[in-house]
Amino acid sequence: MAKFHFVEDYETYVRQLKRDLPLDEAMSVAVGGDYQRIGAIECEILQHLGLRDGDRIVDFGCGSGRLAVNLAQTCTVDYLGLDVVQDLLDYARSRCPGTYRFARNTALALPVPEASVDVFAAFSVFTHLLHTECYIYLEEMYRALKPGGRVVASFLEFSMPSHWGVFTKTVGEQRTSTVPHLNTFIERSVWQTWAAHLGFETVRFIDGTAAPWPSGVYLGQSLVVLGKGAA
Repeated sequence: MAKFHFVEDYETYVRQLKRDLPLDEAMSVAVGGDYQRIGAIECEILQHLGLRDGDRIVDFGCGSGRLAVNLAQTCTVDYLGLDVVQDLLDYARSRCPGTYRFARNTALALPVPEASVDVFAAFSVFTHLLHTECYIYLEEMYRALKPGGRVVASFLEFSMPSHWGVFTKTVGEQRTSTVPHLNTFIERSVWQTWAAHLGFETVRFIDGTAAPWPSGVYLGQSLVVLGKGAA
């Protein structure tokens, strides 16, 4: 079965962080830093978009658990976290309730039964995937969603001035052959095309500098919400 394209590089990166930094700091840096604050925003976003107690949620690219930790503090959900790096999963498991499940997944498929999930969360994940990989995983998510379920994903887009710095930073790293990981931009027309081909009935966007939830704190990356139609 096809494998995710930079598993070994990311595993090496995490091992280096663990070697050079205190564990908690390493686990924060591994997912982009600002562990508690970003996790709290992600949690609030999901609740604003309809996550409820008792829902089944799959945290795709859960990393070291910054979303999971905040979910455990604010609501009661049936949680599954998936990631490609076992060290991150182990740390996340150590900080979450025993009922939370975590699994390493390096395949271009999701180990989730058909029509079993209320919400897929994918924060800062499609930002590091090839377009073909994004489409395959979205196809898997559509299969696994219950009728009326949804995908909530963050993404980078060139139309957002605040995202241009990510691109120019990556350009500089490319020039010196020090690119730590892929940074992928996905325009809204691409999400709409994917949604139409996959069967998602609704597509909603939230700007990276908008925050229509109670705290008014924005994520920075833009958001797309893809809805599967009711049965």
